[in-house]
Amino acid sequence: MVEWFTVLVVFQLAGEVLSAATKLPVPGPVCGMALLFLALVIYRRVPDGLAKTAEGLLTNLSLLFVPAGAGVMLHFGVLQHDLLPIGASLILSTLLTIAVTAALMAWLSRKASGSAPGPKPAAPEPEARS
Repeated sequence: MVEWFTVLVVFQLAGEVLSAATKLPVPGPVCGMALLFLALVIYRRVPDGLAKTAEGLLTNLSLLFVPAGAGVMLHFGVLQHDLLPIGASLILSTLLTIAVTAALMAWLSRKASGSAPGPKPAAPEPEARS
């Protein structure tokens, strides 16, 4: 598990180096995640050890939000006068994300089933025999 955690950290470091070297306006960890994704696409599967390590990290993901929450509470006085715009932007961005996700899911579902949007045409009626 430690060796796969090291692999994840190396990809994050590679992303940091890539982001700094190219002066991309993208955080290094995001670049590292893209590099890891590219490596997994080339490898064509997720190694079992990496899957177990990722599962362990995801299980404890909520612990990683504790420092951010503590920082918000520490600087609440600074954020207090901007509370309305921050709250409004959080609510609007959440609603927009839900709407875009629903539209994309509906489009992908139609594409996967091979049906076109809109009502399906009626089946032709069999000819009557006389």
